[in-house]
Amino acid sequence: MNLSALISACKNNERSAQKELYDRYSSYILAICTRYMKARSEAEDLMIQSLYKILTNIGSYTGAGNFEGWMRRIAVNECLMAIRKKKMMMVDIDNVAETSSDDFSIVELLEYQELLEILDELPRGYRTIFNLYVIEGYKHREIAEILEISINTSKSQLILAKKKLRDILNKKKQVSRYNRS
Repeated sequence: MNLSALISACKNNERSAQKELYDRYSSYILAICTRYMKARSEAEDLMIQSLYKILTNIGSYTGAGNFEGWMRRIAVNECLMAIRKKKMMMVDIDNVAETSSDDFSIVELLEYQELLEILDELPRGYRTIFNLYVIEGYKHREIAEILEISINTSKSQLILAKKKLRDILNKKKQVSRYNRS
């Protein structure tokens, strides 16, 4: 079934279409949730919640814009709400000097699975800001509004996340060199 027919059938609450949408996009949504949640079980729960929200709100999808982008936004919002509910956010660090540039492109350097493993090593706040800024493409102003933090906190968390990622990568390089010797 093509995408527009699938969306239309889901809007009509056809169970087979809803199952097809789940089968087609559950791994995509799970990948998004995994970037935000360290525990696989949390990511799976959020994937189910996100797909439920997608299916119950599919009538509001007008066809304007990319359907996957619409679903991604719902999944990201579900993850952010879960993080807020658990109060597992970052400390407020407003006075970190910007000593880093935004040319750090870890996404281009690593395989996706390796990226997920490294992101799991970051504290939840760093990981959240990194995901929103680097992977999802949000601006600091948008992140600040979404997370109800200051713009400076968003910027400082990103700087600290990048520094921590560099440290992790450097340690991995050293271990790799040591193991080859």
